[in-house]
Amino acid sequence: MATALVLFSAGQDSATCLAWALTRFEQVETIGFFYGQRHAVELNQRDPLRSAIAELNPKWRERLGPDIEVDLAGYGALAESALTTSRAIEMADNGLPTTFVPGRNLVFLSVAAAHAYRRGAEVLVGGMCETDFSGYPDCRRETLDAMQSALTLGLAAPMGIETPLMNLTKAETWALAHELGGEPLVQTILEHSHTCYEGDRTHRHAWGYGCGACPACELRAKGWLEWSRSNAA
Repeated sequence: MATALVLFSAGQDSATCLAWALTRFEQVETIGFFYGQRHAVELNQRDPLRSAIAELNPKWRERLGPDIEVDLAGYGALAESALTTSRAIEMADNGLPTTFVPGRNLVFLSVAAAHAYRRGAEVLVGGMCETDFSGYPDCRRETLDAMQSALTLGLAAPMGIETPLMNLTKAETWALAHELGGEPLVQTILEHSHTCYEGDRTHRHAWGYGCGACPACELRAKGWLEWSRSNAA
């Protein structure tokens, strides 16, 4: 396939998706978003993580194209959540976690599709996942299928949405990274990616940097432990 645009936040999932895309597409570009997130430190990791992944494989280096970062702070202010303001991370009365940013993936995909259209890319790649479902309705494949149809209709051009992690647990995501790039890719993700909701890059754990207490850290740590045990067996 020709060109893909990866939604690249510099987290574990998007890093794995970038490596996945680099093995399958002739040209791969990336896009990231600032939406007022408390863990905006992730944006600082985008360039070093992109570069480190590209250097792991000559073909990946050749295939990796431009990156763009889009300011969506206005949207983030409207879609207030525990990821954009100093609110407690807990379950809300509507049954969703307070970290849910309403419509985030829908906004990201719309903006990414507009950029992809201009760049001649027909595929968007995202790290959305149902298996480790956090209560985010915009992570469901059903939602993304509807979005894919809407984008294709609205652009009058094919616009696919690939979600290679959709049916994987976090442990299986670590396994996929190892399958794609071996130990060097795993170590690159450990050292350069960022997932922690609190934006903590002062504490280094076996699974990478983070506060170790927020839901993102807990999920990442749990997956790392499960994969490490199975990999050692």
